[in-house]
Amino acid sequence: MLWALLGIISGIIAGVYWLILDFIIHQVSVFDNWTVIPLMSFAGLMAGLIIHFIGDPGEIHLIVNNIRFNKGKLDPKQNPSMILSSLFCVAAGGSLGPEAPLVQVTGSTGSWLGKKFNLSGEKLRSMTIAGMASGFTALFGAPLGGSLFALEILHHRHAVEYYRAIIPALVSSSFSFIIFALIIHLGLGATWIIETYEYSGVSDFANVVLYALIATIFGWIFIHTINLFKKLFQKISVPIYIKTTIGGISLGIIGFYFPLTRYFGHYEINTLLGTDFTLWWLIALLIFKILAIAITVTSGWRGGFIIPLFFCGATLGLILNSIFPQINLSLAIVSCMAAINACVTRTPMSTTILLATLTGFSYFIPILFASLTGYFLAPRMPFIGSQLKRTED
Repeated sequence: MLWALLGIISGIIAGVYWLILDFIIHQVSVFDNWTVIPLMSFAGLMAGLIIHFIGDPGEIHLIVNNIRFNKGKLDPKQNPSMILSSLFCVAAGGSLGPEAPLVQVTGSTGSWLGKKFNLSGEKLRSMTIAGMASGFTALFGAPLGGSLFALEILHHRHAVEYYRAIIPALVSSSFSFIIFALIIHLGLGATWIIETYEYSGVSDFANVVLYALIATIFGWIFIHTINLFKKLFQKISVPIYIKTTIGGISLGIIGFYFPLTRYFGHYEINTLLGTDFTLWWLIALLIFKILAIAITVTSGWRGGFIIPLFFCGATLGLILNSIFPQINLSLAIVSCMAAINACVTRTPMSTTILLATLTGFSYFIPILFASLTGYFLAPRMPFIGSQLKRTED
């Protein structure tokens, strides 16, 4: 009953957050063409001022670190800064999604609820993880995938290190999904529409691995690009609100020339898949989307990078299809989406389930092959540094 109660509360939180976010996005949608530059500059300034005066809410690295090394506790005091700053960042068109803010808020709600019922040790940690899973589920619309993602992202080697949290996460996620669906009128079915895949023989598996290899290379490029921009912004010794403003100006310029780089990709992926772009435009879009994500992450903007990674994978799949028209488009897209996300986040199991749910791709095995390829060929040092053990740090 406690896990169910957490799911209900998390579903309400996620639903209200999504409605507010969607309302703000519609209000600022009037800003078009060159006006996106002052809009995103202002959003960066406001987000930076919130972080400067209210406090730094941290990022996914801090969430993972607290789950693993702080007895599974997430501090609810960080929520006001995270909610307010992320609303400015995501609604203005930053290339990060609401998954990190939702996970921080719902995970800390699990910690708070566990303390209220005098839970400790693994029971308290399980409540926090269940809250995180509820946040992931609300965004992805996949209770099983969201639950596994909350477990996998905590460690880069052992996906179910905190195996006691599996059932709490599943129960909480299921209730969160129901409440969230009621609030925003979410139905069942695929979020992103791709062509129906038809199996053409065992050679499809060789093709999947090939596509995944190419996507994994871009996963490495993604990680190194973010590390490069992180070093650049660390050299700028100015207050956080100056960095976020610089980031906003840069993102506004990129968004002016490449509008599809704005936002985190929830709606933009369908636009991408339903529009006939030229090869060179797709290549430029992929390059500048990676740059936009890197600037968003490293300049202090708040949000998550999971759906933006799926956007990059979908773009790469379209590029491969433009170069080699004879290949199966659906297989190329879903393979690239799976491999690049598994390479960066180290989450092959949940990536497989999430993509099957989000795309309606009914064959798990090809997605699993692509996810495992990205996972095993990922850099030795994980992108989320707190996934490492203490001794490895």
